[in-house]
Amino acid sequence: MKKTTPLLPLFEQFIKDSKTGKRLKKNGEKITQGTINNYTYVYRNLVLFCEKSQFELRLCDYHKLTKRERISEKNYWKKFYKKFTEFLYKKGCYDNYVGANIKQLRTFFNWLAHDKELATGNYQRLFYVRKEKISILVLSPDQLKFLIHNEDFHNLLTPAEQRIKDAFVFGCTTGLRFSDLYQLTSKNFEQQENNWYIKIRSKKTKTYTSIKLPPYAISIYKKYKPDRVKQTIFKPVSLFIFNRTLKEIGKKAAFDTPIEINREKLGRLKTTTSTSLRFYDKMSSHMMRRTAITTLLILGMPEHLVRKISGHSPNSSSFNRYIQYAQVYLDKEVDKVYEKLVE
Repeated sequence: MKKTTPLLPLFEQFIKDSKTGKRLKKNGEKITQGTINNYTYVYRNLVLFCEKSQFELRLCDYHKLTKRERISEKNYWKKFYKKFTEFLYKKGCYDNYVGANIKQLRTFFNWLAHDKELATGNYQRLFYVRKEKISILVLSPDQLKFLIHNEDFHNLLTPAEQRIKDAFVFGCTTGLRFSDLYQLTSKNFEQQENNWYIKIRSKKTKTYTSIKLPPYAISIYKKYKPDRVKQTIFKPVSLFIFNRTLKEIGKKAAFDTPIEINREKLGRLKTTTSTSLRFYDKMSSHMMRRTAITTLLILGMPEHLVRKISGHSPNSSSFNRYIQYAQVYLDKEVDKVYEKLVE
């Protein structure tokens, strides 16, 4: 009878080693808290899956298995993959989330093989990681212009909403991620004659960026510039509060166009259009970076220069999505002009 080892305690150790720094990235850096959180979500899904389906998650020493047992073990992991992904889909998850769980599981199995030196049989190679192309949602140039310049609307907001609106506009201009935006201090700003630049090293990608600021962004900086150099420009706020407040701001701005959501399950498109789902419902911190990139493309900045600002590689599939969005927007604007000529 083949000897088995429970898998979930090993996953707990995997998370612990990632937290303490015992397990590092390939470049020697510590695992980020965001990645550790993702590991924790996967662990919770595995625990719930085992409880709901009565599935026993375990490992066997591949080297000690007979040929027949290895075939049986291969079928066991095929069965796990099928049942676990079905479990996630029944929870209402889509391909990207399910694929992310499987990707983290493959990382865990690689850790078992390389760090713990356990002969797992590399069955994780049977796990297919699905990805879906989600339509990006960004502010249009008119919406961004409204948030920048409409003083009457700005004065209708509460002081807390005004701060988050200004931070959001600054993010939509510079393309900074939320984590970078709220780490800005006066040290990141540099004046060269009459021009102002923001210079920052991305917390996520570790890349350096230098961006020239337009007058309205400079005004935002000067408005919130603290007395102490090491103090952050924007008052710290949790991501949850930031996103929740953005939705309230969008609602007050009447960004209430019904939106269509395209998601995929098992590679099949699931399109839903709900009159109860409005543009402001999907406003979040992710919109800042996407808006900045698409706005630059729409206004005619060459792609290679936009990539230099955003940090995307020349063959980036995500950057191509921004190009496609910008082209669709430009096509619609051209159609509007042609319609006037026909009248």
